[in-house]
Amino acid sequence: MLKGIKNKFKRKAAVKFLNENKNKRVACSRVKKGISKIGCIVDLDNVPDGTIFNQFIKEFSLQPNALKIIGYKAEHDKNSPYSTPVFSEEDLGWGAKIENSYALEFLDNEYDLLISYYTEDNLLLQLMTMQSKARLKVGFGEVDENLNDLILNIPIKDFNIFKKELGKYLSVFNEI
Repeated sequence: MLKGIKNKFKRKAAVKFLNENKNKRVACSRVKKGISKIGCIVDLDNVPDGTIFNQFIKEFSLQPNALKIIGYKAEHDKNSPYSTPVFSEEDLGWGAKIENSYALEFLDNEYDLLISYYTEDNLLLQLMTMQSKARLKVGFGEVDENLNDLILNIPIKDFNIFKKELGKYLSVFNEI
């Protein structure tokens, strides 16, 4: 019972933090045009194969280590092997902090492009997007528009169309 009350207070504080800060940008020192480092936050409950994002390496002629992917699973089995580093609901700490080594490593990096590949109104995914340091953030229309710079209204299951549309917009912005 105490754990449930504690989690309720953590979530309430995190929602308040998100609502107060979602219009503020996290500082990013990457200022020059061009895409040389990409971060992907993926809802693995709706996109079962996080490795599809490796296609961006070839698509944007990136170095293999220039792509960082982190996945979210509502129920995370710590003993189950995942091809993508994973964080979950149980990783929400006090003060809207995510207490997961993979998530913290992801947040320590700076990206030219952050892809928020989720459509669910999910607190942890939104906190990750908000706290990520990226020059350009891309996401879906179902998620709070204040979190992303570019919103694509494409079905989440249609990765190839997402990739194609993203390429078009990045071309228009002279990023690729």
